[in-house]
Amino acid sequence: MKTIDLRSDTVTKPTSAMLEAMLNAEVGDDVFGEDPTINLLQQKTAAIFGHEAGLFCPSGTMTNQIAIQVHTRPGDEVICHENSHVYNYEGGGIARNSLASTKLVRSERATMTADEVNELVNDKKDWLARTSLVVAEDTSNRGGGKCYDIQELKELSAYCKSKNLHFHLDGARVFNAIVKHNHDPKTYGQLFESISICLSKGLGAPVGSVLIASKVFIDEARRVRKVMGGGMRQAGLLAAAGIYALDNNVERLAEDHKNARLLASFLDGLNQVTNVITPETNILIFDVNPEKGADYFIEALESKGLRTVNFGKNRIRMVTHLEIGAQEVEQAGDILKAVLR
Repeated sequence: MKTIDLRSDTVTKPTSAMLEAMLNAEVGDDVFGEDPTINLLQQKTAAIFGHEAGLFCPSGTMTNQIAIQVHTRPGDEVICHENSHVYNYEGGGIARNSLASTKLVRSERATMTADEVNELVNDKKDWLARTSLVVAEDTSNRGGGKCYDIQELKELSAYCKSKNLHFHLDGARVFNAIVKHNHDPKTYGQLFESISICLSKGLGAPVGSVLIASKVFIDEARRVRKVMGGGMRQAGLLAAAGIYALDNNVERLAEDHKNARLLASFLDGLNQVTNVITPETNILIFDVNPEKGADYFIEALESKGLRTVNFGKNRIRMVTHLEIGAQEVEQAGDILKAVLR
């Protein structure tokens, strides 16, 4: 029986075409700035969003943490949502790496408005932490793949500029938002000073993220990357996978969104399901009978060949990706119905 893995869109393996691109990559020493494939990936990613420069890193956690460190000074305060990845899933990196504190927007929507951020900005007093950075996440992982309304982002961007606050985007799944709402990437990209873009989620590369911003910002980011141990040598092999992903795997994200909606439809009317967050992109989150809890159902689903992930005491997450087609979705639906009926 084939196992259907919906734990994350990070579980995919390179396709034969992507592997061929990797094997044919021209490489050099990137610490010296001499890897032509990495240079191309950085330039290409930055250009898509209308930014000047990019920096290839091993992970999205690193690109986020580098950006936060460049934007802040020790003792500063960062505003983000309580469900954000930079707060929940980066090992306390804001405090550890940047010696900064956080102030959290608390809401069920998993997105932030300018008014909500304004409520948290500290006055300019000697005894208060200096608010210096706002971090948004689009799409929101814990929000079930929810996208920001573009008007909300425009208002947030304008507010940050008016208050001299830096504005960073954790865009781990930003291409899902762009495909879903048909945004112009350049127009979208100009709303932020810096953006972290993951290549190893829905785009299907085996590893890597790119931080994009101004050339001055990226020059400083390179220094921070080196301090964090992220300087790589002949990593053009990995960058080639990222280039292939950008060229071939963006538009197909709409298929993942369609498959997530179909999976959600299978949950309708199942007795053990208490709530479903309607998927906007490729993430499906649902709640189960609290008398048994998430772990019970995750184990039962896996015993029948469907892998999911715990997202809370009674909450389960499933994520569609390029290795999940119509057949896998139908099989997953049959398993969900058998276990959760």
